[in-house]
Amino acid sequence: MIIQAYNFIASWQLFPEKGEYEHGNRPKSGYYKIQASEDKKKLNIHNTWVTLENDAFSSEFSVIPDGEIYPFTDSDLAGSVKATPTDSNNLHFLFYKQDNIVLDVLHTITPNGYLKIIQKGLTKDNTPFTNIEIFHKQYSVLPYAASVSGAVIRPTEEGMVKHKALTAMEEQTNMQMDQIRRQIELLALQAREIISRKELSMLIYNAKLSFSPVIGQVYYLYEKQNGDHHVSMISPKEWGTPNGPFKSFIAKVKLLADHTWLEVK
Repeated sequence: MIIQAYNFIASWQLFPEKGEYEHGNRPKSGYYKIQASEDKKKLNIHNTWVTLENDAFSSEFSVIPDGEIYPFTDSDLAGSVKATPTDSNNLHFLFYKQDNIVLDVLHTITPNGYLKIIQKGLTKDNTPFTNIEIFHKQYSVLPYAASVSGAVIRPTEEGMVKHKALTAMEEQTNMQMDQIRRQIELLALQAREIISRKELSMLIYNAKLSFSPVIGQVYYLYEKQNGDHHVSMISPKEWGTPNGPFKSFIAKVKLLADHTWLEVK
C-alpha cells in the first residue's frame, strides 16, 4: 500500500495565504513531511507550524496505509487511526475515539502538483469545523543522493549556489508575504473603523442638534423617550442622573475634522 502513497512521500511547505481556517490559530509558516519507514510498512508524518503570534508547534505520528484500524500513539487526540490510500492522488486518515470519528483528514494531490489537506472535526464544545491547507513540494537541492536508490550526485559549485539562492528566495518571499499580510490586516482594521464612524455619524446627523458643534469638542448622545436621538453638551454626571431627562445615554462623541463623529471611550 506504500506504493499507492508514493506521490505523498516528500517535504511540503505551507502556502499560509491559501488556507481556510475555521478552528485554531492561522499559521504564518509550516512544513509537512511524509516519509516511508525503513521497513516500507509505515508512513511517518512530521508537521511543524508557526502562528501569526510566533508560537511554534509540532506533531509526529506514524500510520500503516492499508485501510485497517490500528492503535494511535497520542491518546489525547485519538485512540485509533485508519489510513487508506484510495488512489495515487488521495490519502485518507480517520482518527477514532471509542468508535467515534473525531478527526477526518483527507490528503489530495491537486492537478497543479500541490498537496491539499482538508481537516474535519469537532471543537471542545462539539462545534463542527473544517480547515483547509495548501502545500507545495520542496524539491531537494542537496549535493548528494537523498535515498539509497537515488542517483549519485557529486557536489558542485553550481549546486551549492542554487541551494543558497533557493534558501534566500524562500526567506525573502516569506518575509514579503508576511509584510503584505500585516498590511492587509491593518487596512481591514482601518476599514472597520471608518464604517463604525460613518454609522455613528449618520445616527448623529439624524438626531436633534440645538447648537453648531465645534470640531474637536466632546458631546453626549442620548436616546429620547420617543426613540429619537439628541446631542447635548451636558454629560450624564452633570445631569445628576445616569440618563438625565432622556431614556438612555448612548455614547460620548467627538466631531472630527472630516465631519465624521468618533465615539470617545
